Amino acid sequence: MTAGVAPVLARTRGEGRAALVGYLPAGFPTVDASVDLIRAMVDGGVDLVEVGLPYSDPVMDGPTIQAAADAALKGGTRIDDVFRVVEAAAALVPTLVMTYWNPVERYGVDRFTARLREAGGAGLITPDLIPDEAAEWIAAADEHHLDKVFLVAPSSTQARLEMTAAHCRGFVYATAVMGVTGAREQASSAAPELVRRTRAVTALPIGVGLGVSNGQQAAAVAHYADAVIVGSALVRAAIEADDPAGAVAAVADLTRDLARGVHGEL
Repeated sequence: MTAGVAPVLARTRGEGRAALVGYLPAGFPTVDASVDLIRAMVDGGVDLVEVGLPYSDPVMDGPTIQAAADAALKGGTRIDDVFRVVEAAAALVPTLVMTYWNPVERYGVDRFTARLREAGGAGLITPDLIPDEAAEWIAAADEHHLDKVFLVAPSSTQARLEMTAAHCRGFVYATAVMGVTGAREQASSAAPELVRRTRAVTALPIGVGLGVSNGQQAAAVAHYADAVIVGSALVRAAIEADDPAGAVAAVADLTRDLARGVHGEL
């Protein structure tokens, strides 16, 4: 499996559609069960996977992802377990890790980066790390040929958009709404303008995340973004299931609905 995400995004663009990116945290509800849920996402039609690294102070995560991360930590999930999940996911589709920066720094940036590469990971999405403060990660990612995905937001200035996009590899992550993550009844109205502004400063694909919860919303975002990123809705589907088998089925069903949206079938 190709480590980087660029070939997949080039393929989906060539197919005239957006890529579907699915997020689930490692270790929720257990390490093995989280692998089962990721396989369900892939079976349902995701093109790329984001594996969340559970963290005890997830300041940008909404209550759904916080609850799942807390359960994973209480269950004993550690960083080495995250790499096990990445290895399983990367055998199926290109896989990124989404993580706050503190755990990477504590683990050791070079050590973390080498382990991620060994596991077949494509790179990192770092929501609380800005390129100005990421010299060590940028150097390590370049050495190991890993993707560096930084975030832009509706509040980003022109200079910030230019600088952030210039340091990304793989794609640029556009956060469609201000505030914490979470599925929403309506997709953000600020997202199309943010994508337009970001396209003006980079040729990289642009993924839109935060808020998509169903196929209709995915279809709407797919009209202007190169990738539709879904997290909270998938986690919620797993949380609300009655048992592990039900969680797998619920995640697969939701992913199929989301995939129909990005394929223009809704």
